[in-house]
Amino acid sequence: MPHTWTETSENTAELRAWPHNSLSPEGFAAMILGFFLFASMPFYGLLGTKLLWALLPFMLAAVGALYYALRKNDRDRQILEVLTITPDLTHLSRTNPKGDVQDWESNTYWVQAALHQTGGPVPNYVTLKGSGREVEIGAFLSEDERKVLYAELHDRLQRLSHP
Repeated sequence: MPHTWTETSENTAELRAWPHNSLSPEGFAAMILGFFLFASMPFYGLLGTKLLWALLPFMLAAVGALYYALRKNDRDRQILEVLTITPDLTHLSRTNPKGDVQDWESNTYWVQAALHQTGGPVPNYVTLKGSGREVEIGAFLSEDERKVLYAELHDRLQRLSHP
């Protein structure tokens, strides 16, 4: 699962959550090379003709577009959410793909985790509510992962808010 809990002490828990990354750097290189090789197969029959030079830019544009799309997708998934829960304070920090950081904190005693099965941008939407604000957490996780996250959040908030 693309989230981990760390118990830094008996009274402190830290959650790190990030989007799933299914394409490794080696997989990226293999995808680009494989696409290029398979896309160039029809061109072998055109070697020595003017038609090869007319079609080649379109094939290279397709390889370039695939490269750009995969790189953009990789940049867009550079999200990290860090939730720190202590008996006194719950702090959520989200680092977005462009590098900007969003912070939220509240007294742990008043923090409530909620699982919205409908009505959110995704099914089983998980939020934290406290200090007059409700913030999302783990919206980039899969539906099943959000259910597990909610259960883990609820348990840790209960345990740490009432030591």
